[in-house]
Amino acid sequence: MTSREIRDAFLAFFKDKGHQIVPSAPVVIKNDPTLMFTNAGMNQFKDIFLGDAHASYPRVADTQRCLRVSGKHNDLEEVGIDTYHHTLFEMLGNWSFGDYFKKEAIAWSWELLTGVYNLDSDRLYVTVFEGDKGDGLPKDEEAYDFWKQVVPEDRILFGNKKDNFWEMGDTGPCGPSSEIHVDCRPDSERRKVDGKALVNADHPQVIEIWNLVFMQFNRQKDGSLKPLPAKHVDTGMGFERLVRVIQGKVSNYDTDVFQPIIGCIADRAGIRYGSSEKTDIAMRVMADHIRAVSFAIADGQLPSNNKAGYVIRRILRRGVRYAYTFLHFKEPFLHELIPLLAKQFEGVFDELIAQQDFVQKVVLEEEQSFLRTLVAGVHRFESYAAEYQTISGDFAFELYDTFGFPIDLTELLAREKGLSVDMFGFNRALDEQKNRSRAATAIDADDWVVLRSEEAIDFVGYDRLYCETEIVKYRKITAKGKDRYQLVLGITPFYAEGGGQVGDTGFLIAAGNHQTIAVVDTKRENGLIVHYTEELPSDLQGLFIAKVDVEKRRDTEANHSATHLLHAALKQVLGNHVNQKGSLVNADYLRFDFSHFAKMSEEELVQVERIVNTKIRENISLKEERDVPFQQAIDAGVTALFGEKYGDNVRVITFDREFSRELCGGTHVRATGQIGFFKITSEGAVAAGVRRIEAITGSEAERFVYEQSNTLNKLRGILNNPKDFVVALDRLLEENNSLKKEVEQALVEKAHQLKGELLAKSEDINGVKAIIARVDLPSEAVKTLSYALKGSVDNLFLVLGAEVGGKPGLTVVVSEKLVKERGWNAATIVQELAKEISGGGGGQPFYATAGGKDASGLDRALAKAKAFLQTETTAS
Repeated sequence: MTSREIRDAFLAFFKDKGHQIVPSAPVVIKNDPTLMFTNAGMNQFKDIFLGDAHASYPRVADTQRCLRVSGKHNDLEEVGIDTYHHTLFEMLGNWSFGDYFKKEAIAWSWELLTGVYNLDSDRLYVTVFEGDKGDGLPKDEEAYDFWKQVVPEDRILFGNKKDNFWEMGDTGPCGPSSEIHVDCRPDSERRKVDGKALVNADHPQVIEIWNLVFMQFNRQKDGSLKPLPAKHVDTGMGFERLVRVIQGKVSNYDTDVFQPIIGCIADRAGIRYGSSEKTDIAMRVMADHIRAVSFAIADGQLPSNNKAGYVIRRILRRGVRYAYTFLHFKEPFLHELIPLLAKQFEGVFDELIAQQDFVQKVVLEEEQSFLRTLVAGVHRFESYAAEYQTISGDFAFELYDTFGFPIDLTELLAREKGLSVDMFGFNRALDEQKNRSRAATAIDADDWVVLRSEEAIDFVGYDRLYCETEIVKYRKITAKGKDRYQLVLGITPFYAEGGGQVGDTGFLIAAGNHQTIAVVDTKRENGLIVHYTEELPSDLQGLFIAKVDVEKRRDTEANHSATHLLHAALKQVLGNHVNQKGSLVNADYLRFDFSHFAKMSEEELVQVERIVNTKIRENISLKEERDVPFQQAIDAGVTALFGEKYGDNVRVITFDREFSRELCGGTHVRATGQIGFFKITSEGAVAAGVRRIEAITGSEAERFVYEQSNTLNKLRGILNNPKDFVVALDRLLEENNSLKKEVEQALVEKAHQLKGELLAKSEDINGVKAIIARVDLPSEAVKTLSYALKGSVDNLFLVLGAEVGGKPGLTVVVSEKLVKERGWNAATIVQELAKEISGGGGGQPFYATAGGKDASGLDRALAKAKAFLQTETTAS
């Protein structure tokens, strides 16, 4: 079976068992503060397991793309080294939400593996949870009894909590699990050692293939287990491993999932895959990493220097580094693999083929940038290695942190020169950085205190800005030493941050005692609308009036609706390749990121502004459609954003069917006229292939225009109200430039005059021509004078002090002959002299400058220079 046939067979099997086939969620997570990326198939169903959302279907199946490169699940440094770890992988899963449980999950897994995929049952072993005294959990006899119905008892093994009790994290949904393992060794080895002895023993050919998790509990903060509202089934089968087993390969990378890409790499490198361990590892790293990077970018995460963007940049740089070091790719190459990858996943994950050009250009620019950094880092290493016998841990960490060098690259470069790396020091610096990062992002959250059960959290904020409500549950959280509270309300008008729109603020007013609690933010977490406050109401059980800050919401809505008009206008002016890549909408301004590979011209910006303002003046009424079937909306041509996870039913926002129709969950004006006026304030690059527009609307735009007009009027007054302001300003600038040239010429003449005076005052001290003096010149003229003297005098030692506008400066010149023969260094000398003027500086051995704060120290600095000269020339 091909990999595509294997995937299709899985989905068809569970569809036949009554499962709804659902699409993969984006690999980038947006509404879960505990995760950067989807790292397991269950992530998108987490709120269902917790009882915070209702399942649309009792049974579902899918193939979910997952990324494991951060936090608890971090396999990055193993990827490529072995034959089965990956950054991005597919997780095949079937799910039951309070429907079937252990019996069906066990029977169907065996039926699929042995009846559909025709795996040899003699090579399969299953594990069952042995129980755990610490958690008060008994042996999973129920699962054991069901397994006995399909598997001989000698193939059922008991596993401990580490192997057979699945937990999402330190807290959250969890439960016992049954793993299915397969022994892929040749028969000759199987006869020598029984496969059951190698289960969960890290043998590369005796591997877990499927994990059936029976989700029963919720782990509390204190470590205790609380039963979930309903029992669920959560299964996960690694697609790449499954293909390897069915296709009879010893490595995931030998299957048709990876071989087309590896083959392309090998052809371009001119190196056969399988010829050496080092080049094989490099090809595996590249084949794996381009998958992870491409899908992350397609799902909306651009490479950057922080958080999730930094993780993606690091994966890409690791791939480039292996290509550069072991396969000798000195020019960008990884981006050339994207069309092949997109074609491979066509019909499975169409996000990539739909954005192929965009993803390819982003990767190309990142490759070009890192190759420059890589070369600079190698040069930095060469310079360091020429001076020291050991590579210090701090320097190795600098290469890692600044230049993106993994430690194994530094070790490789060191070995080539017969040097060692201080690994203890490197690991210490790395741990310190990790601890700083953890401290900066650490959030300590108590368990939820449930006050009342609620069928569903009802958001009424599209239609109302206040309502009567109750607190359903609450908890305290602590971040950066500050306590806050999270409240979940039964009914809420507060919009939770999402789709680029900031969360609402406002108040909770107690109906009984009229206590007013400020709501400082609203966010969505795992399906819940969470209200942030800095204090708790004194009476948590009573009724409250939830009231949104009306003015802030109104201004935010104006900016949000303007982004829809802006998006449509950009497509008109620049082309249909324009797609939204991010946005921020608050009460003050809007920020809109979009795919485009050139700076917008002034004419294009003006044209976009005119289109948007025309639509505002037309006062187009909002058409809002709720609960529209997703596919129906897409078929009707409604714009959907890449990287967003949409439900079965969506909300469609339309401002003129022929102009702007988008899927959107945010709040909007009732008619475009309420936006008032739209003004672009900036346009620029934000990442490879992504431009950013910032703009303002309404009263902010009015204020901006007033300030600009007021400034212009003041300038007119300064120029005596000329008829043609631009002509008058041009004339003034020309006069100013002419005067500047005259001043510069005067300074040059003065410098030449000073040159003669200084040469006349120079002293010959033990073979050194010394000039140490104060001059009344600006810095550029001092530089001109210094170079003129340097070119006229051999063995020159020059120190000039100058004061301009109360700020002191020093210039030191040392002739090349003195640098070479006596070892003098202008940069070192100027740093020492600069202490007298409370400053610092640097430069080259033959020319250096410094600035300072204390002009009274200039004479002391010059005296210090004379003392240096006397000491050094006498010693010589």
